[in-house]
Amino acid sequence: MQLRLDAADRLVELVEERRGPVVADEAARRLFALRTAPVALARTLLAEVVETDSRLRWRGNSVALAEPVGSDLLVEAATYVVVDLETTGLRPGRSQICEIGAVRVRQLELEAEFQTLVDPGMPLGPGVASLTGLSDRRLRGAPRVDLAMRRFLAFAGDAVLVAHNARFDLAFLDRETERLTGSRIAAPVIDTVSLARRLLAGRVPRASLAQLSYFFGTAVRPCHRALPDAQATAEVLLALLGLAQERGARTVADVVELAATRTRRVYDKRHLAFGAPPRPGVYEFRDRNDQVLYVGRARDLRARLRSYFRSERQRPAVEAALGACERIEWRVLGSELEAALEELRLIRELRPPANARIARPDRYVYLKKRGDAVVASQTATPLGPIRSRRRAQLAARALVAGDLERPSAALPRLRRKLAGLADARRYEDAARLRDRVDALERVCRELDRHARLRVLQRCLVVPAVEPGYARALFVAGGRVAAVRTLPSGPGAHLEVEAGLAAARRAVADDEAGDLDELFLLGPFLRRPPPELFVVPLRKDAIVTAADKARRYTHGPVPGPGPGKVPGRVREERGRPAAAASESSAQLF
Repeated sequence: MQLRLDAADRLVELVEERRGPVVADEAARRLFALRTAPVALARTLLAEVVETDSRLRWRGNSVALAEPVGSDLLVEAATYVVVDLETTGLRPGRSQICEIGAVRVRQLELEAEFQTLVDPGMPLGPGVASLTGLSDRRLRGAPRVDLAMRRFLAFAGDAVLVAHNARFDLAFLDRETERLTGSRIAAPVIDTVSLARRLLAGRVPRASLAQLSYFFGTAVRPCHRALPDAQATAEVLLALLGLAQERGARTVADVVELAATRTRRVYDKRHLAFGAPPRPGVYEFRDRNDQVLYVGRARDLRARLRSYFRSERQRPAVEAALGACERIEWRVLGSELEAALEELRLIRELRPPANARIARPDRYVYLKKRGDAVVASQTATPLGPIRSRRRAQLAARALVAGDLERPSAALPRLRRKLAGLADARRYEDAARLRDRVDALERVCRELDRHARLRVLQRCLVVPAVEPGYARALFVAGGRVAAVRTLPSGPGAHLEVEAGLAAARRAVADDEAGDLDELFLLGPFLRRPPPELFVVPLRKDAIVTAADKARRYTHGPVPGPGPGKVPGRVREERGRPAAAASESSAQLF
């Protein structure tokens, strides 16, 4: 009896936490710690708990509260408060709210608006400042979060809360509300992302706010500011409620159920990832004809492959690849960078349909002058290459011809203009300029990194997957000049000398190297994993780094599973390699 009561309490908590029905198989997995639970089995396991507790009932194949929140509220009679937050980061607690915007909708009519800046008590990061147009100066003197939250809660009252990607906004709101009142927000919540995915399946490529705003032709366009984004979401909500009513939704509870997360069909394919080791490597999704659908890399193969089968959907191409996947093949490598280089090689060789970016150096663009304007062109200039044509075009629109001498010098002027547009509440103009400034900042950083990589002369050493070996990546002359496998003992000296000779030839040559391979090093040099050692092109330093790399261990490599080939390293093209050290972050 006590076990059943405990199970019922936990099930009620789960439904309340989700603020809506929970699909039976997910409820059974959470309640009984099962790896898999087909719907029929899940209903059998849950039957006694659900049918003997007055708080619970079945809604189709989902478990719901006996009286769903909003069951007596007609869609057209309810009051909704659409809320949007701007925050200093993504994690409640470590990040703080810096702006709240909300719109109250009563009886399907826009009634009132709420907006306040919030002093987060911490500096804004450059990314947030660029994205929103906010600054530490503008937030100084704004209400602190306690006062701002009390004002918002008074505005919201007992209305139905609505947010686009509600999980994010409610995580911050719940944390602050619980801190102030001791309890979380009790109102029913509608997530316009989930609702749009259900009602517009196949009609929009993505359920982003910008995409939905364009699809429905909202009067206000989202611009990463709280009030305009809340206004756009409110217009999207009204359109979605109309579609929900066409589907037979009469009450708020019906709409909440429509927006409830559905179990992904790929969940039952989790067994394909069983046996993957917690080691760096590459993996391939293959269909029933053994065609490679997708290639990826991971620092931890086990964690990465399992993540594909959780509740969060992947981008559409990867989700489709998972649906068609019949086998996952993985290969353990010695380091994360070695895996990245192997992934690049496999994508070029196999051209898997689900990989978003297939390296195409011929598509790189450069910034150049055309009359008084700046354009993105495939004609090589010192300002390039830039891998994203779209980003280069946006950056070019922010510049005039006189800025090409030093594009970064235009940023202070553009930021002042952006702040002026935001102060004047010209949000759409500010949003366009913000996107251009953001693109220009990214392009400037990219060009700066390229310049440093072109003059870089370093050896990057990592452990090899074979015990007792290390791999050395010799970078010079704007290219990866050589990759050598270093054994222990005197043999390492011969390999190092061969690599140094290749590096000297690369410096003397004027031939361009593999740009993608070179650019791939940048993120690893900025944030080097612990197994990466970056040293000067000196024989003694390289040999010492190789000794350290050989002693590094990720843990034992398990034996191969069925249809999988862990531990096999492809050496035929001499591609595997890796790199970085504690001091390398200072270079980038």
